[in-house]
Amino acid sequence: MTDLISLTGLVATTPRHITTSEGLAITSFRLASSQRRYDRAAQRWIDGDTNWYTVSAFRGLAQNSATSISKGDRVIVTGRVRIRDWENTDRSGTTVEIEAESLGHDLTWGTAVYTRTTTSISADDASWLPEGGAPSAEHHAADAMSTAMPAA
Repeated sequence: MTDLISLTGLVATTPRHITTSEGLAITSFRLASSQRRYDRAAQRWIDGDTNWYTVSAFRGLAQNSATSISKGDRVIVTGRVRIRDWENTDRSGTTVEIEAESLGHDLTWGTAVYTRTTTSISADDASWLPEGGAPSAEHHAADAMSTAMPAA
C-alpha cells in the first residue's frame, strides 16, 4: 500500500544532488513544515510545532529540482511517505521520508517563472503517458495553449 502526502514548508538544507554510478539522479533536502494558527485573544499568528521531513527526488524530477530549489525556498511537495524508526548506540528516533512525485514553489509566498525542459523522457519517467508512449491529444492541446499565451 502506498500512502501519498502533500506538504508545504521551507527548504531547510541546501539540496544535495548526486548521480549514482548507474546514472540515477537523486536530489534530497530537509523540509521544515510549521503549523500556524491565528490566536484571536492575542490578535496575532502563532507558530506551532515544526515537523521535519527528508525529501528525495529521482530521475528527471531530481535534475529539475537541483537547478530550481534552494535553501530557504517555500515549496509544496507531493509524494509517497515512509516512516522509519532508527537507533544507534547513543540515540534513537523516527525519520519521515518523502519520495517526491511532484515538487514546486509555493506560490502563496511569491511568483515563479516556469521553463519547460526538452530532454527526452526515460521509461521510468513516462508512467503518466498512455499506452504506446505518446502524449494524449488533451496533453498536446494544453501544451499548445501554454506556449501560445503571451508572456506577462
